[in-house]
Amino acid sequence: MNTTVTSADPTRANTQADLVAIRTLLEQSQDVWNRGDGAAYGELFADDATDVTYVGTVYHGGLEIGRAHQALFDSFLKGSRLAIEIVDIRFHGADTAVVVTRGDVHKGKPKKLGKIATYTVVRRGDGRWRIAAVQKTQHKGLMEAISFRFQPATKPAAG
Repeated sequence: MNTTVTSADPTRANTQADLVAIRTLLEQSQDVWNRGDGAAYGELFADDATDVTYVGTVYHGGLEIGRAHQALFDSFLKGSRLAIEIVDIRFHGADTAVVVTRGDVHKGKPKKLGKIATYTVVRRGDGRWRIAAVQKTQHKGLMEAISFRFQPATKPAAG
């Protein structure tokens, strides 16, 4: 995995410990999801967090996110597993980073990591990183390829 790490503030070098803490936070989200533990999932979010799900539902706050996910883990997502691959981490100051991941929810082995999630993570006063916002989107590879073919200027420079 080639993770891009950049900083919006070239005078501020985020530490290796920051990167480890952010990666650990997302690994914890994967672990508690895989255990079906909604309360623990919600605890990884800031009190004022926003979670925009793949289906477009918007949840606010770690407690609501945890409660709603427990209901999902007990029904539609029972026995599901979360796969995450960090693609990009961009720091915006000392206490904020935007993390882009590829991932998917699956039962059994994932066929492909077909969803993109964008996380905003923040370091709180206690020094711990928390998820402040996440938005998940289904990657539409065919539509993307068509767009790039007929309008090459829409292709990202890093792509």
